[in-house]
Amino acid sequence: MLEQLLSRENLLQALKRVEANKGSHGVDGMSVKSLREHIVQNWQTLRQAIEEGTYEPSPVRRVEIPKPGGGGVRLLGIPTVTDRMIQQAIVQVLTPLFDPEFSDHTYGFRPRRRGHEAVRKAREFMKEGYRYVVDLDLEKFFDRVNHDRLMMKISAKVKDKKVLLLIRKYLQSGVMENGLVKPTTEGTPQGGPLSPLLSNIVLDELDKELEKRGHRFVRYADDCNIYVKTPRAGERVKASITVFIETRLKLKVNQAKNAVDRPWRRKFLGFSFSHDKEPKVRIAKQSLQRAKTRIREITSRKKAMRMEERIQELNRYLMGWQGYFSLADTPSVFKRMDMWIRRRLRMCLWKQWKNPRTKVKRLISLGVPKDIAYEWGNTRKGYWRIAGSPILQRALNNQYWESNGLKSVLDRYNSLRNIS
Repeated sequence: MLEQLLSRENLLQALKRVEANKGSHGVDGMSVKSLREHIVQNWQTLRQAIEEGTYEPSPVRRVEIPKPGGGGVRLLGIPTVTDRMIQQAIVQVLTPLFDPEFSDHTYGFRPRRRGHEAVRKAREFMKEGYRYVVDLDLEKFFDRVNHDRLMMKISAKVKDKKVLLLIRKYLQSGVMENGLVKPTTEGTPQGGPLSPLLSNIVLDELDKELEKRGHRFVRYADDCNIYVKTPRAGERVKASITVFIETRLKLKVNQAKNAVDRPWRRKFLGFSFSHDKEPKVRIAKQSLQRAKTRIREITSRKKAMRMEERIQELNRYLMGWQGYFSLADTPSVFKRMDMWIRRRLRMCLWKQWKNPRTKVKRLISLGVPKDIAYEWGNTRKGYWRIAGSPILQRALNNQYWESNGLKSVLDRYNSLRNIS
């Protein structure tokens, strides 16, 4: 297997993948742009060390990412770009061994699978009458994985001792915080290509247990939802599965976040559902609030930037956000979002025009009669109120923003729905 891992074809594919994913630097400060040249110059030394079992991965760089809604921070461990390439090469060799035997109910970090399929499957269970959900939350899952149990699972399929040694070294490479390296005796740090596959290997045992018990469930990474018909069944399942996770998998269940509830009161991968007999996929309130917070930042009156640059930044964010949430059956939400965004841009533009003379001149150039332009150009009403006024809505209408490059989330939603 080590030969396959170190083959030119596998390494070149791994290099291209790391370059395509870009990402931040590790503890050595090397950027993705410098990786190819570094590999060309040092590969023989690196290869020899890996073959002899003397290669020592660098510790990962600790990065803290705020969790949505002020729920603390998520700890990431960013490997060096060299280690990312080697980890990616390992993933490409291990995935064909492990992935085919993973459960059909798990969707995270797997080839040709994505979160949308998990959400659709959850909706199917609801349509079948399973209208209560056991929402499982694993506390600091990526920080608590037991190394010995994980290596035992991997060694059941991987017999090459040098490959096993390399994986073990990545698990124990340590974390650098404030210039000091802390050893890692458990966990698979989020941030590297290897961690997602290892997490699926760990939780495959949970999937198999749920299948054995005949449960309807969907899992995406450490987000697992089990669908049942009654609250009583949900409480029973939650209690028994918690015991299994904590005793068999040696992981910790977050009792504060675990719940048995209606699916439309919970969120799953950023989505929620309606309570109709034929459930509709909704955008969760938290996801909408997070999007609006980001849009407010981009369209803040205090953020000094040209309107062209503001629209470009807004488009980059909106198209990615809308592309993900196009699964939702909520055209009205996207329509309201478009209207709100245009109003915020009108507010920015009104402030940008500054003095009354400029405002009057601009309004006249947009076809507003002189007397009305003079009246509104000299008004003392606030920016937000003016932005919602009929006169500014007509002067700075949808066609105006479209001609200035603003993309509509509703139009993109409709086009993506027509394609699918």
